[in-house]
Formats: sequence, C-alpha cells, structure tokens
Amino acid sequence: MAPNKPFNDVMEHKQNIEGAPTHKGGRLPLPIKIIGYFLFGGMILMGIMAMVANFIF
Repeated sequence: MAPNKPFNDVMEHKQNIEGAPTHKGGRLPLPIKIIGYFLFGGMILMGIMAMVANFIF
C-alpha cells in the first residue's frame, strides 16, 4: 500500500475535498532557524556564564 493512498472513502474525501495534508510537514525556513539558534544558544550561554559567575562571586 502506497503511503499517500487513502485506505477508505473518508480519507480520500479529506485529502481531495478538504485538503488534508498527505505528508508530515517540512523544514523551517532558514531565517527562523537562525533566530532559533541565536535564542537557544544565547540562553545556554547565559546559563553557563551564570553558573561560572556563581562560583567566582
């Protein structure tokens, strides 16, 4: 059975008429990925710096 082939009439109706997606999403656009890298990377870096500063001061 093919992955996009509907197994009954209800699923075929959802795919053809209502526009149900036939695949599992995609990748994020590059600008959103870069923003995410900066945000999460900055949070991790600040956490590490806070732990180091806690031991120093």
